[in-house]
This record gives sequence, structure tokens and C-alpha cells, in this order.
Amino acid sequence: MQANGAGQGQESSDLSCLNSAQNGESSSAGGTHSNGLLSSTDNGNNVGTSNGSSAGPASGTSAGSTASGSEVGSLKKKKRLSQADEDVIRLIGQHLHGLGLNQTVDLLMQESGCRLEHPSATKFRNHVMEGEWDKAENDLNELRALMHSPNAIVRMKFLLLQQKYLEYLEDGKVLEALQVLRGELTPLKYNTDRIHVLSGYLMCSHAEDLRAKAEWEGKGTASRCRLLDKLQTYLPPSVMLPPRRLQTLLRQAVELQRDRCLYHIKLDNNLDSVSLLLDHVCSRKQFPCYTQQILTEHCNEVWFCKFSNDGTKLATGSKDTTVIIWQVDPESHQLKLLRTLEGHAYGVSYLAWSPDDTYLIACGPDDCSELWLWNVQTGELRTKMSQSHEDSLTSVAWNPDGKRFVTGGQRGQFYQCDLDGNLLDSWEGVRVQCLWCLSDGRTVLASDTHQRIRGYNFEDLTDRNIVQEDHPIMSFTVSKNGRLALLNVATQGVHLWDLQDRVLVRKYQGVTQGFYTIHSCFGGHNEDFIASGSEDHKVYIWHRRGELPIAELTGHTRTVNCVSWNPAIPGLMASASDDGTVRVWGPAPFLESQEADGLTENCSNMDS
Repeated sequence: MQANGAGQGQESSDLSCLNSAQNGESSSAGGTHSNGLLSSTDNGNNVGTSNGSSAGPASGTSAGSTASGSEVGSLKKKKRLSQADEDVIRLIGQHLHGLGLNQTVDLLMQESGCRLEHPSATKFRNHVMEGEWDKAENDLNELRALMHSPNAIVRMKFLLLQQKYLEYLEDGKVLEALQVLRGELTPLKYNTDRIHVLSGYLMCSHAEDLRAKAEWEGKGTASRCRLLDKLQTYLPPSVMLPPRRLQTLLRQAVELQRDRCLYHIKLDNNLDSVSLLLDHVCSRKQFPCYTQQILTEHCNEVWFCKFSNDGTKLATGSKDTTVIIWQVDPESHQLKLLRTLEGHAYGVSYLAWSPDDTYLIACGPDDCSELWLWNVQTGELRTKMSQSHEDSLTSVAWNPDGKRFVTGGQRGQFYQCDLDGNLLDSWEGVRVQCLWCLSDGRTVLASDTHQRIRGYNFEDLTDRNIVQEDHPIMSFTVSKNGRLALLNVATQGVHLWDLQDRVLVRKYQGVTQGFYTIHSCFGGHNEDFIASGSEDHKVYIWHRRGELPIAELTGHTRTVNCVSWNPAIPGLMASASDDGTVRVWGPAPFLESQEADGLTENCSNMDS
């Protein structure tokens, strides 16, 4: 290929930018540029070279020949573009091409001396988009020498033939499709399971049935673009850029800034929702650090609070023997009393919502042998369970199927029951402090009096050690993906464990934790935050990757027993305290009028 991109002479795999001004040649009208698009012309005149001067035959003859010679000499001394500059130009070219600004791409590639992709790749792309499958197969032979993996050709050919086969079927050309299946796809001896699936599509009675079963858009631009995206993954980026590469890089940059932001809790992964002209900024005023509401309806210590899985309700349990269900207003995020569930003689120290939020189970303190299962929607008590007056049922966890739950306590009881309280299974001799059911529906995690968390499988009656601490585990909770566990450890504070690798990830500082049972939680859309109560009357919040707190919330006057972060509204959090109140935390009031102030309060990078 010539340095100015005119014509497609000898093809080279060297894709570095070539300065078109260095050889002084111009592109001929109607020629093909290195980006594979028709060259732009202006009323039949040639497009100028990179120095902006005319490329006509008179360019070498002028009265000021000395000046012209010095100008050419200076151009010859011009530095070649760096690899980074070449990459940026290609990325911009690809993005502009995606916007349909093809003439702009032509000029950019010609003036810079770059080419968007290898000529063979351009030809291949055009043949795929035009559905010329035989020509596209021939193009693969030209691309073979440019590829790192020889096996990639077989995979690419398989994808091409699969599209060809499906398009024949959609057009009703069953014999041609059968020939592709038997004579072209099968001899590849690749992915025979997929070939069996493809052969089943021969039985489809009409095109709609084919598209539905194959989960395929049908013949046309959409399916061919998707095919091209798959094919590009097998080609080196020097030959053909990965699809939408610039958008991918920008998205990664935005995600990295958000990831480093101390106060980012929103879910906004779309690039259109942010400005690329400014660094990402979140203000502390947007974080749930401010008291929005103080709930005073309980008349004694509040031991537990928990938002429902859909975030529309909050349940609070108290020493005053009641559970109160609060409704969350979807607009104002204010809470109002929905109903009160009474009769828990020993008080309520633990609550668990069913997966669909229909039911709520309430447990009492150590000397309570009873468990209550309430229908939240009707306010009716469905089950009041007690296996023995000597039991201590202080913790509970729902199976993901919503039809079973496990419960236990420190006196050695560990039961699995149905919704009517019928005993399905039991595990003897396990002194349970806290429970959690994993998403596999089989494994139950239980912290016990031996300062450990073990996994119990009720199906094959096996158990294994997962976490071992040096001090009593007062409570724990598990992240949504089941990978991380957050432990409140007596005299130590809050610890983060990786359950898969079985390692201690981080110890969070600041919180005062003695031998009271305090419940912490994950928070934010990606569970990037951790919040915990404390015996020093505060609520502490950490970014998951930092050991030091990013916020200390004051207002309670006694020990904060429990914190719950709303799973649907990331800017809403609740805390329950021995002072008899539940505090609801949210962003700063009148945030709209303070946005200007917030823009000046940048998030700091995490040092730890």
C-alpha cells in the first residue's frame, strides 16, 4: 500500500502510520483509502495531502522553488507518529465510521497516513455484511498469515457457515441449507454438539419458528453485525479493531473513577448518563449520612431492623415484644407505620424476610424457645413453632426456594422446617449463633460457639469448616453473590472474609465491639460499602476496600445494635438502638439547592 493510501498495491501486515506527505503523492479521485471506504472527492478534484497544499502537477514548479524545497525538506524531517498516536487515530476513525461519518474518516486516515484496518480485513468485513459467504471464506485464507492462532480459522469458518445455513433456511432454501450442513459444516469436525442443534432447525415450519428456536435476529444487518463482532475476537487488533473499542475504553475509565470514588452509590453504567469532559465526582451530601427521620414508636430497646428484599418495607424488632412493619414511600423515602405484630413475650432480637417478602420470621433472645412466622401482607400469624421448652431459637435463615427455613440457638438445636413449622431435618449438638442459607439451596452456614463458621449440607449430611476466628463470632451476613462474609467479632470489630478462598480479607477499624450482638450489613448497588453499629453509640460506614471509616454517624444515645441498607434505594439506611429509636439515614436535605457546593467536594482516592 502506498504511504498516502492511494490504491491497494502490495499488502503488508505492518499497520504503522505512514506520512502521506513524505512521498509527495496524492490520492487519485475515486480511489480506495486504507480504511476501505471510497475516497472523498470535491467536484472531481483530488483530496489534498497532509500539508494542506495542492497535489497537482504544478506543485513542484513555482518562482519560489527554494522555499518549496525547504518546505519539502522540513516535511521529510517530520517525526513519525508514536504508536499511541496511531492507536488513538484508529480508535477515533472507528468511532466516526460507526456514526456514519465516512468522508471524515477518509480525510483523517489520508492526512495521518494511518489505515483503519488491514485491507484484507476491510474486504472480509464488506463481504460478511453483504452476505457473500464464498468470498468471505476466501478472505479467511488471506487473513490466515496475520493470525496468531491457526485454530481460529476453523472457528471463524464455522461461524460464517452457520450464518449461511440459517439464512438459507429462513429463505426456504432447504436443499442448499442441507448441503451447507452436510458438505461444509460437518467436514470441519468442530463443535459437533452445535451441528446436531443446527440440524434440528430443519424441522422448523416457518421463519418465525426458526428465529425463535435459534434465538437469532434473522437475515439482515443486525445478525451480520453480531456475527462480525464474534469474528473480530479472533483477529489481532492490528488487523481489525475490536468492536466499539473507544466506547469500551471510555466505559472502563468511567467505571474505574467510580470504583475509586468514596461516595458513589448510584447504578448508572450508561455512558450517556455522565459527562466525559469532567472527572467523576460524588459529594458526601449525596451519601446516606444525614438523619432523615427518627422512628419513636417502640417503647423499649430496638434490637433489630431489616429492609425487605424489594426495599419497600422495613421491619423492626424490640424488647417491647413487638415487631413494627414500616412502609417506604417510593418518592419521598419517608417511612410510615404499616402494622404492628404483637405477642413476642421475650422480645424480638432477629428478623428474616422470605425471598418473596410475603412472610417474616421473628426470633427472640437466648431464653426464647419460640419462633413466629407472620404473613406480612395480612398481618396474620401463620406459624408459632416450638420444638421444646428447653430450646433456644435465636437465629433463622430462609432457603432460597421460600418453602423452608433453618433455625437454631446456643443450646445445641439446629432444625430445618417447612412453613407450617414441621421438622424436616435436624442436626444435633451444633450451638448456633447465626445462620445463612447459600443460593445453591443445599448449604447452610452457621457460626457456632467454637469461634468458627461451618457449612452444613442437609441433603448428604456433610459439614466442613470455612472460617476460623480467634474470638467469638457474634453475627455475620453474606454478600448477594455468596462470595464474601461480614463478621462482627467480639472485642475485634468487623472482619471481611472471602468464603471461596477461605481467607480474611480485611479488618475494619473504628467500631467499638464488645460482647453485645451487633449486626452489620453490605450496602450500595454493588455492595461496595459496609455499615455497622457500635457500642459507642455511632454508625460506622466503610468503603469495602478501605480499613478506615469514610463516615461516622452520630445521633443515637446508646448502643447501635443493627444497621440495614435498603437494597433498592442505595441512598437509604436504617439503624436500631438501645435508646428505643430507629434512625433513617439519607442524603443531605435540600440537595438540589446544594448541588453547586457538591461539585466542589471531590472524592478522594483510596490509599489502602
